[in-house]
Amino acid sequence: MATGSTRDGPARVIGFGEVLTRLATRGRVQLPQAHGLDLHVGGAEANVVAALAALGHRTALVSAIPHGGLGDGAWRALAAAGVDLAPSFRAPGRQGLYFLSPGGSLRPSEIFYDRAGSAFAAHDWSAFDWSAAFAGAEWLHVSGITPALGPALAAATGAAMAAARAAGMRVSFDGNYRARLWENWDGEPRAILTGLVRRADLFFANHRDMTLLLDRPFSGDGATRRREAALAGFAAFPNLEWIASTARQVETGDCHRLAARIDTADAGFQTREVTIPGIVDRIGGGDAFAAGVLHGLLEGVSAPRAAELGLALACLKHSLPGDMALFSRAEVSGFSGEGADVRR
Repeated sequence: MATGSTRDGPARVIGFGEVLTRLATRGRVQLPQAHGLDLHVGGAEANVVAALAALGHRTALVSAIPHGGLGDGAWRALAAAGVDLAPSFRAPGRQGLYFLSPGGSLRPSEIFYDRAGSAFAAHDWSAFDWSAAFAGAEWLHVSGITPALGPALAAATGAAMAAARAAGMRVSFDGNYRARLWENWDGEPRAILTGLVRRADLFFANHRDMTLLLDRPFSGDGATRRREAALAGFAAFPNLEWIASTARQVETGDCHRLAARIDTADAGFQTREVTIPGIVDRIGGGDAFAAGVLHGLLEGVSAPRAAELGLALACLKHSLPGDMALFSRAEVSGFSGEGADVRR
């Protein structure tokens, strides 16, 4: 399925972030009752570049992946997805983990991180040659998860974004606010994230992200209110060209309703709302949305169409276990949002 990054030539999109191993309980039991765990490979930025590779784009990842069985599995999974790992390297240390207790009915899913001191987090990124890694690339994709890991990685994220802009690349930044990670050190998320968003062209953020960054309340109640938050974002961050987001309504753990929107300084567009019943796995849905929007922008489609492609890939992700949304162009373009019979 993943064919794009095997073509000759430099990657069009490069991600920078940690590759994680996910350990999820079976049968939706909670961790104290678990007798087995399913293993998947993921990570916010890795999920995005893997999904784009499946859609036919050349992608690469900058990361430090440890030696050992878990690192070997992570490396193989990304390579199999079509991601170029030439900018990545193997490093001493441990693999970052997270444990997932999937929800059901009215019980929400819960995630527990075990990534402190990982090979990625412990690596000294201060001397990394970003210009060499970015040679020939068009986009850099990063997220707010990496700077939440500590001051050194906050600085590394800023250095990567600055190098990308100096190289004439566009920068995509997914807010991905993770309170539990920020609470592990005495960083100032508002100040750090604000400095990073100033270097972005595309910002994946909703009204809650804008409330955090701009220290003023915004409501997500209706398209008009969400447009208000986006306009405040454009005023505060004049370098932004697009702000994209999703609106999720949770009916039960197995049935959600999802819509997407994309804003420019001149206009906003909101998609229809799609009901997603029988959810298999929602983890990675936001990364799938980001990949779908980037896919549209790389293809030169209109901003509204990019939002629709993001929504399609996000909805499809809910049908697959694991973190990555590995779907083809035909599957994304043909998504209808309605129940489908078996294809024969």
